[in-house]
Order: sequence, then C-alpha cells, then structure tokens
Amino acid sequence: MARTREFDVDQAVGRAMDLFWRRGYAETSLQELLQELAIGSGSFYAAFGSKEELYLRCLDRYASLQAGDLEKAIDGATEIRPAVRRLLASLIELDLADPTRGCLVVNASTQCGDQPSAAERVTAAIRRVESLLAGALEQAQARGEISSDKDARGLARFFTTFIQGIRVAGRARVGREFAEDALSVAMRALD
Repeated sequence: MARTREFDVDQAVGRAMDLFWRRGYAETSLQELLQELAIGSGSFYAAFGSKEELYLRCLDRYASLQAGDLEKAIDGATEIRPAVRRLLASLIELDLADPTRGCLVVNASTQCGDQPSAAERVTAAIRRVESLLAGALEQAQARGEISSDKDARGLARFFTTFIQGIRVAGRARVGREFAEDALSVAMRALD
C-alpha cells in the first residue's frame, strides 16, 4: 500500500524556489534541499524526480509569478508611460532593498547555460514578458499614447532587455543614481 504524502508539494516548491534563488542551482546541494524541505530522499524523488526537475518547476513558478506581476502592473493601464515607469522603478527598488537575490530568471540565465531545459525556461519567461509588454504597447498605440510609427514589438524587446539588464546591474550594486538615470533614458524610447 502506498504511503500518503506528509508534506505540501506546493509549499515545498516555494521553499525550494527561495533556496535556489538565494544560493543558485549549482551551489544548492541535494542535502540542503532535503533539509530545507524537511523531507527524506525517498519522498523527494517520489515528488520531484530529481534536483533538476524541481529546479525547472521552481523556474516555471517564478516565471508565472513574474508574468502575473507584470500583467497587474500594465494590464488595463489607462496610460502606458506611468505604468511602465512604475514597473521599472519597482524592480529597481527590489534590487536596492536586496541586491543579493536579483531575478531568478536572470540568475538562471547566467548559471545554467549547460542545462538545455533551464535555458528553454529562461527563453520562455523572457518571451512571455516581451509578449505582455508588446500587447500593452499596442493598446497604447491604439489609444494614441504612442506614435503608430513606433515598432511596438521592438519597444517590447527593448524594455524586456532593459529589465534583464537593470536586474543584473542591481545585483552588481550600481546604486540608485545609476539605475534611475538608466530608467530616465529608457523611458525616452516611448517619446
């Protein structure tokens, strides 16, 4: 007879995500995961299969949360410029408050180049951000906020790249002045 699981898988994924986020994939050992999740190796393998499979679930969860936050920030915004500025400023504030964490997607992109599955998750997360931004920018064009001469997809790619770059700069502890100057210049792309 199979034993019932004695832990909440969803909570375990959240705790593992936090551990991977703080330490990185390579620096997080299986023993640390077992300790953080307070489970044995048998339960771990039954629930997650492997460290890599758990990491991929964590990346999926993070990307989903990130996309949800982005949608809240820009979906239905009556004016795109203030919405984009608030979004980017909030990321800067996150990095100033805790520069060691950064963005799990950015961290994964720099730490997991030899893991095709992780690289695919990173690419999908970046494309999702691009798509959400492109949709919001196209709506802003339809409302006349942004010139129809602008390439909404190109702008979305620029801002997606800016987001990744500003998160890397935040981890490098470049400081508020650097980040805010970069934000001011980035916002001119919408003029």
